Amino acid sequence: MSIMRRRSVLAAFCGLTVAFGLPAFTGAPAVAADLAAGKQKAEPCSACHGEGGISQTENIPSLAGQPDQFIQWQLVYFRAGARKNELMQPIVEQIDNEDIRNLGAYFASLPPPKATTPDDNPDLSLKGAQAAAGRRCASCHTDTFAGTKAVARIAGQREEYLLKALHDYKSGVRSGGGQAAMADVAYPLSEEEITALAHYLAHL
Repeated sequence: MSIMRRRSVLAAFCGLTVAFGLPAFTGAPAVAADLAAGKQKAEPCSACHGEGGISQTENIPSLAGQPDQFIQWQLVYFRAGARKNELMQPIVEQIDNEDIRNLGAYFASLPPPKATTPDDNPDLSLKGAQAAAGRRCASCHTDTFAGTKAVARIAGQREEYLLKALHDYKSGVRSGGGQAAMADVAYPLSEEEITALAHYLAHL
């Protein structure tokens, strides 16, 4: 990533931190999250994201086991309009910072999704593993692709959602957190690499 792009990402990140009052990396004391309140607030989410945060709906991501900060920042980006989705907009308009903290903690506390069917194309998964190594995906998403802090868990995510996300990053449709870094990774990916990556990660 270029120095200028790194600076623009940092500026946007800090601007949202100030605008929405989240502690992030400012050194402000963290406010303890309320898991019970998060669970209650998350009840409407299950209609799309599934019971226990594990999606059964095409192109809707699972949220279970996502890092706390990742969930928080995505909600902030949706609420700010930096990330757009017609289903999410009316929901995020009704949540405050306390709700966001509680939702982040709740979804992070849930067992993450696992592949429910055997890998039906191990050769494709091998190509996906090679692509992940070549693009150094683990340097941000960790060696197990479980994510960390504001970086998403991608292991066990729905395959068609991973395909959509990679295509959106490649085309510039996806905005919000990590957009600049992911655009740099996704833009040079071939269609074969995208397909292989999504298949490999979904079956971890």
